[in-house]
Order: sequence, then C-alpha cells, then structure tokens
Amino acid sequence: MNEKEKMLNGFLYDADNNPELKKERDYAKDLCFEFNHTKPSDEVKKAEIIKKLFGKVEGRFLIQPDFWCDYGYNIEIGDNFFANHGLVILDCAKVKFGKNVLIAPNCGFYTAGHPLDVEDRTNWLEYAYPITVGDNVWFGGNVVVCPGVTIGNNSVIAAGSVIVKDIPDNVLAGGVPCKVIRKITPEDKLKYKRFEE
Repeated sequence: MNEKEKMLNGFLYDADNNPELKKERDYAKDLCFEFNHTKPSDEVKKAEIIKKLFGKVEGRFLIQPDFWCDYGYNIEIGDNFFANHGLVILDCAKVKFGKNVLIAPNCGFYTAGHPLDVEDRTNWLEYAYPITVGDNVWFGGNVVVCPGVTIGNNSVIAAGSVIVKDIPDNVLAGGVPCKVIRKITPEDKLKYKRFEE
C-alpha cells in the first residue's frame, strides 16, 4: 500500500516524503492561492476555481477568501453552502458538507492529526479520519472540527467551540470540548424580531 492509499484508508502515513502527495498538495495550494488573489467581484472565476479544486460541488455556493486546503479532491459540498473568511480544511480524508451549511469566519476542519507516540510523531507520521457535516448546520466563528467527527442535521455550533466528538441532530452545542447545550425547539423561532408591513 502506498502512502496515499494509507492516508485515504485511515492508516499512519508519511505525507512529507511522498512525491505524489507533495505534487497534489502543491496543485491544491496553487489553486487556493489563485482563488485568494482573484478580485472579490469576479465571482465567476472564483466559482470555477472551487469547482476545479473540490471533489464534488452541488448547486449554489459562496466561499469568501482567504481559503486554504491540502488536496481539495476530498472536499464535497452540498447546495447552498456558505463559508466566510479564513476557512481552512485539511482534507487528507473526506470532508463532506450537506446542503444549507453556513460557516462563520476563521473556522477549521482538520481531518489530519499526529500520533501521541513521540517516535511516530518525530518521524512525521500522521493519520487522517473523515469529517461529515449534515444538512442545515451553522458554525459560529472560530470553530475547530477535529478528525473523525460527524455533525448531525439542523444543529448549531457556538462560536469558539472545539469539536472532538460527534454532535447529534437538532441541537445547540458549544464549548471546549464541544458538548450539547440543549435541543433546538420551535420556540427558538420566536426569539428574533421580524419586520411586518
């Protein structure tokens, strides 16, 4: 099994001494650089770059620069995806976003990690576990999603959270480490002022 196959299958792998993975990362980072240096008003060019970079794009999306990822081809986004400035996706494993996902500024989705064992770590070995985000999820600013996490449908993650375990459907979750605070209820719809003519 080569290093890329190890990476994609959840085994420890060496990304830094593998020419194929380095070439793929350079390609992705060149596209990220091009995206980040495209005029903000040139939405067509920015969208073309993302479609070239990502593994799967469904429907409408908007990603604000700056944006960085490792490979790009492991990222899948559903329809009506929005990410504000400062998004980082370390996509050494799959990162799948459902539809209607909103991501506030400076969030990170990190499939990659390093072993606790000092010998493995100092030999630059790493691992990658997939991240899955359901439909209708909102991430507040400065959220970190760690390797192997699944976030359920219709959930909201409070700003500044660090998610190390799965989050179920229909909840407000927050904190370090991130935990369920409460269920989202129909009464939550009544909390905000609505303008009526």
